[in-house]
Amino acid sequence: MDVSYDWLKELVNIPVSPEELADKVSRTGIEVDDVKHPDAGLKKIVVGKVLAIKPHPNSDHLNLCQVDVGEDEPRQIVCGAPNVAAGQTVIVALPGARIADNVKIKKGKMRGEESLGMICALQEIGFNENVVPKAYLNGIYVFNEPLKPGTDALAALGMHDAVLDFEITPNRADALGMRGVAWEVGATYDEKPHFEEKPLTEGDRPVADYLSAEVKDAQDAPSYQLRVIDHVTIKESPLWLQRRLWNAGVRPINNIVDITNFIMLAYGQPLHAFDYAKLGSQHIEVRRARNGEPLTTLDGGEHELDDSDIVITNGQVPVALAGVMGGLDSEISETTTTVVVEAASFNPVNVRKTALKYNLRSEASSRFEKGINLADINRALDAAVAWMSDLGGGQAAKGTVSPTAVDAKDVVVDISLDHINHVLGTTLSQDQVTRIFQQLGFGVEVADGLFAVAIPPRRWDIHIKADLVEEVARIYGFDNLPSTLPTTTMTIGEYTPAQKRIRRTRHLLEGLGLNQAITYGLTTEQAATRFKLQPGEPTQVDSPMTKDHAVLRMNMVTGLLDVIKYNQARKETDVAIYEQGRIFTKTGDQVRPTEIEYLGGAITGHVAAKNWHQAARSVDFFYVKGIVTHLLADYSLAEPVHFAATQAVSELHPGQAADILVGTQRVGFLGRLHPAFEHEQHLPATFVFELDLDALFAAPRQEKIAQPAPKFPAVTRDIALQVADTVTNAEVMQIFQQHGGAYLKDVTLFDVYAGSHMAPGQKSLAYTLTYRRDDQTLTEEEVTQAFDRVKAALESDLGAIIR
Repeated sequence: MDVSYDWLKELVNIPVSPEELADKVSRTGIEVDDVKHPDAGLKKIVVGKVLAIKPHPNSDHLNLCQVDVGEDEPRQIVCGAPNVAAGQTVIVALPGARIADNVKIKKGKMRGEESLGMICALQEIGFNENVVPKAYLNGIYVFNEPLKPGTDALAALGMHDAVLDFEITPNRADALGMRGVAWEVGATYDEKPHFEEKPLTEGDRPVADYLSAEVKDAQDAPSYQLRVIDHVTIKESPLWLQRRLWNAGVRPINNIVDITNFIMLAYGQPLHAFDYAKLGSQHIEVRRARNGEPLTTLDGGEHELDDSDIVITNGQVPVALAGVMGGLDSEISETTTTVVVEAASFNPVNVRKTALKYNLRSEASSRFEKGINLADINRALDAAVAWMSDLGGGQAAKGTVSPTAVDAKDVVVDISLDHINHVLGTTLSQDQVTRIFQQLGFGVEVADGLFAVAIPPRRWDIHIKADLVEEVARIYGFDNLPSTLPTTTMTIGEYTPAQKRIRRTRHLLEGLGLNQAITYGLTTEQAATRFKLQPGEPTQVDSPMTKDHAVLRMNMVTGLLDVIKYNQARKETDVAIYEQGRIFTKTGDQVRPTEIEYLGGAITGHVAAKNWHQAARSVDFFYVKGIVTHLLADYSLAEPVHFAATQAVSELHPGQAADILVGTQRVGFLGRLHPAFEHEQHLPATFVFELDLDALFAAPRQEKIAQPAPKFPAVTRDIALQVADTVTNAEVMQIFQQHGGAYLKDVTLFDVYAGSHMAPGQKSLAYTLTYRRDDQTLTEEEVTQAFDRVKAALESDLGAIIR
């Protein structure tokens, strides 16, 4: 929220500069992001009076203006603004002036005619286009009040003010109004705010002659108040009001709409004004919208409503979305003479959903979502009508239409001095704490160290003891709290076994050359259902931000492929990444999805770059398999890990894909992407893997037992087998493990051959078998017996021919 320093000083005494105030408030709980000085870098900008105007002799769009700037003689200024006219009071930058973007104004000639300055638009002196009145968006700004030529135009425009950017958190919505900010600053400096109430004078005609109202469900609008003001004149707001608005980041519209915004900024209470004549009815009804019911809002947007939207109707059709935006058909215009002013409290959940659904987030909806001061609803309404009567020349009807209302009362919270000091570690006295509560504007009664604190409705965020402790800490000063060590015995925190294993997994993968990636947990339904490791249904998000983030992911691979595509587009072709995170799946009538820890990896390009002594090496299936094998070996699983060729994942290459199994349980897969899928996704040759970490955490483990270095020599035997093409290395290794005997320590495949010297459908595999005893030297006979058993098993079980 943009807070005007000058306006704030009118509400509470501030003994420090804007910068000091920003620092102090930030340290007491509400962060001030920035302090802006609108006049920074500007100079020699004055008020001017256009005395006469005539067309430029050498241009069809320029004018020669004689402008009084408080000097002995008027200045001639060439101006191309379409709205310049004689008699106007305008902004003039004199020669030597600095305007926005540090542009310097010089004397000069324009098409042969002398120009001694510049008549300025608001944008040219630094105003944001969003706050410039629409009448002056494409031309110069014209003051609507008589100002003395030559006086400081920046002062007239309120640009010598300082604007503090308050970052209001959802729990401190009380500071979304200047009065709430004044209470906060007053508490910080022990100053009591002083507010002047605008007196309201009512006419004799009762409001019931104009209007009646009904709220169908009080939970939708717990408080709904209406007033009517007649015989108003719609015109431009006075300069003081425009200054208030644009220094708060709000565009001035007209005197009636500007008052509703002014009161919202002052009280934090959103208001809405309807043109009474355009309502088409003398009855207002607040209800839920009907499914498919149409409404065109003030921004021109056409919406089809549903029954979660709260609407204001004329008894038949909607004229506004409650708490969000008014309808176009009932907006205030130049022809308006009778105004209906609405102040209310609406259900915050419905307001938020409606604003998000139709992309209509506004200052009003933000306040209704976070909460408003229920005690100020009628006070803000009366102040608005009083100002409208003053600035619009109207007469307020007698009374208020009030179909629902709330009785806002103080909330009393009991707390002891001992509890405050125990939590904060302080030794504050009873008088100090009492004083802090009084600074905050709370009522307080003290008896024997027990405080009964009355919280006014303007601080609806305070309900329990912990809230009061926080308030004491804020005002006393967080930087004044003592630093103390815990005096009680505490349990030393540590990682759970799963957390330890996850961190170990990350370190191993990074040691193997992969970089960690973190991708969105939200994706499209098509991407979510790819690379599925287990059956399940996708989980839809009720209100997705975009169609690309509408479903919770069910795999880790698709997010990693997006990262690879992002890198490929930036000429980074060698990418090796992994991600550890959760996937979400549900089955049957499950409402909330099951969350499962997964690990995914994706590698493309070269794993070793070309240099003077080696050629470049591209990633292949066996490289990725080696990474997974190395990783799973560290898990010390009791059951063996093996790989089985698969075509279960349609997005993987049918000849370069494998399931990863622990015993008989499938815990993952790895392989190259299917070439058709790579082409469709504009990806290079890419290899991926995915593991179910929860399944691996739950799998039985075996303890690693340290073994002394061998004292006796090993004996090796080489064997070459001729087997069918369909026989896998895993099947051969299983024979070795089952029949190799107790002394077989290692088996290494060192050669594979299939070619012209082999029978069709046959291949040759060559292995080195290593035997060793740990208690004595092996004899030749022992090795030969063990080797013969292996050969016999290979011949009988696999039909192998020993070469």
